[in-house]
Amino acid sequence: MELKKQTLLPTILFLWSVFSCSPNKQVENTPPAPEPVFPVPSEAQLDWHEMEMNAFIHFTTNTFTDLEWGYGDESPDIFNPSQLDADQWVTTLKEAGFKGVILTVKHHDGFCLWPSKYTEHSVKNSPYKNGQGDVVKEVAEACRQHGLKFGIYLSPWDRNRADYGQASYVAYYRNQLKELFSTYGPVFEMWFDGANGGDGYYGGAREERKIDRSSYYGWPVTLDLVRATQPQPAVLFFSDAGPDIRWCGNEAGVGGETNWNTISSDTLYAGKAGIEKLLNTGSENGAQWIPAEVNTSIRPGWFYHAREDSLVKSPEKLFEIYLASVGRGSSLLLNIPPDRRGLIHEADIATLKAWRSMLDEAFKTNLAENAVATADSYRGNSAAYAPSQLTDGDEDTYWTTDDGVKSGSIEIQLGKVQTVKYVVLQEYIRLGQRVKSFSVEAWKNQAWVPVAAASTLGYKRILKLNEPVETDKIRIRIKDAKASPLISQVAVY
Repeated sequence: MELKKQTLLPTILFLWSVFSCSPNKQVENTPPAPEPVFPVPSEAQLDWHEMEMNAFIHFTTNTFTDLEWGYGDESPDIFNPSQLDADQWVTTLKEAGFKGVILTVKHHDGFCLWPSKYTEHSVKNSPYKNGQGDVVKEVAEACRQHGLKFGIYLSPWDRNRADYGQASYVAYYRNQLKELFSTYGPVFEMWFDGANGGDGYYGGAREERKIDRSSYYGWPVTLDLVRATQPQPAVLFFSDAGPDIRWCGNEAGVGGETNWNTISSDTLYAGKAGIEKLLNTGSENGAQWIPAEVNTSIRPGWFYHAREDSLVKSPEKLFEIYLASVGRGSSLLLNIPPDRRGLIHEADIATLKAWRSMLDEAFKTNLAENAVATADSYRGNSAAYAPSQLTDGDEDTYWTTDDGVKSGSIEIQLGKVQTVKYVVLQEYIRLGQRVKSFSVEAWKNQAWVPVAAASTLGYKRILKLNEPVETDKIRIRIKDAKASPLISQVAVY
């Protein structure tokens, strides 16, 4: 008898799983996910969105000549930092909350921070470590040691090279890219800007040179060379127009109030005039996913100048910049330039520490964590898309509506009356950016009171309320979207 029970047990369990109200049966009744709204981000772009904050480092001969743009006639002899400590740079930046570092390995003056075999205008002919130094290697290794991603800015413009403007210079630029990516990788982002052509030393010519910015560098071929040199992990390319990350249109640290991650880049190129507003807002119906990166410096200049030691941005200003960049669905790239010692200056460190404390304090306690959430509707009345997904702390789950329903109302119960200053929303951008307008209301004096509103949402939207409000529930109204809205997270602080 005991043997029969053991033999029948697997069969009984199988039949129970088929005919009972099991998870398998629930999955069968779950509606499919909404169709993507193209374009959508690549996996590398999704990883970049999640990084949120990266640091920029400008450091070269300009640090010692007190210039912002070197002319290319600077002697390598002047580059001699006495205490250069890449570990100090990276640990300082990591403690501030940055996830990646982009190093200016060559600025417009053409001086190279690594011993490039393609030029004599480099650190190998400087007094730094008796010509044996390699700043790129030091920073790349410090990033790897401390778990930060490493990126490079190799200026396309070179005021030192005698052949700038000729085809041979493009070959030189490509050779250096191959040298960098094969020696110091992996590199997560390659950065280049629109400053191309103008006056310079140019090997002694001391003249002004112009190029056709739309065609001179042959960017498609150049970027394909980089991709072939480092096929994995995928490199993201930043310039005014991408192709992977775009400029935000200003250097003030301000992302667009309306900020679409999409834009059509077919007629754009680095340095094209008159496109700042378009770059700041993106395009609702853009053909490519090219999100905006908001870049600014902690100081008035991009390179260190002793006269600016008293002009370092305040922690309050950096907090404002954070809300206008990360808080508008962009990524923040903040420049922190080392001084002539080769160290991040004490004034900059003090500001970074105070800013980090402000961020930690403001976003320390999510009042909506695991809170009860309700909605006027959700997709197929299925638990897979229910409003409970908004407060579960999982960015891979989301609330959404039936096809064709482009609006919706969500309520978050806080459990008791709380002081609310910020509401943070995240869109499930794997299936595209959708939300076109939304508002936030607080329950006060037995009525819903408007407290904030915005247009686009994107990866993350942080709304600072017009003024702090005492309330026990918050309502988010999605007013319009390109398709059924997909919201992955709602947080309240």
